[in-house]
This record gives sequence, structure tokens and C-alpha cells, in this order.
Amino acid sequence: MAHIDWDDPGAQSVTAYYRNDPNIDPEPHAGSVLSARYRGRVVRVTVDAYDRKAGISHGKVAAIMDADSGKRLDQHAGLSVGDPVALPDDKRAFEPAVKDDDEQEDGAGRA
Repeated sequence: MAHIDWDDPGAQSVTAYYRNDPNIDPEPHAGSVLSARYRGRVVRVTVDAYDRKAGISHGKVAAIMDADSGKRLDQHAGLSVGDPVALPDDKRAFEPAVKDDDEQEDGAGRA
């Protein structure tokens, strides 16, 4: 398992969002799909196991996507779909909204 320097999630932090809500349990479980950022891309990770004490999910990269277009990639900056990774809770991030062609401000893509 390669060491990954995940991007800081900033305002999109899952941990910060749920920190003060006792009604929601954001703890991942086997089979959960989590998102994080890696060198400007969105990475989805399928959880195989969760280390509660360390706050780290262990799993495999399920998808790598361009954050602006949503286009899927097979690899990015040495990380590939299928690679085993460890994802700390504080690096989990919500995915950005991707605009559809119909939502583009300049009207491009509209019929």
C-alpha cells in the first residue's frame, strides 16, 4: 500500500460537517464508498475495513474523477483505480457538484 498525501478537504470536510451533529453517525463500514481529494482530483474509496481507534479507512480506489467535469480517469499522479489505500477521517471530503451541459452559464451545450 502506497502512502498517499491526500489534499486538505477545507470547507468540504466530512468530519467538520458532522462533528456537532449527534444524530448522524459518519463512521464508515465495510462496503461504504468514501470520497477524498488527491492532487485536485476526486477519489472514491470502497472501504474494506475501518480502524476506529486510528480513524482510518482501509480500502481500494473505486474511481478517480476530474472535479470540474466529472470525467472518470484510470489513474492520476501515480494513483490508479484498484490501488489499496488508507484514508484518514480528517481527509474525507464531500464531492463537488458537477454542472450538466444544460447548467453552463454561457449557454454552451444547449440546443
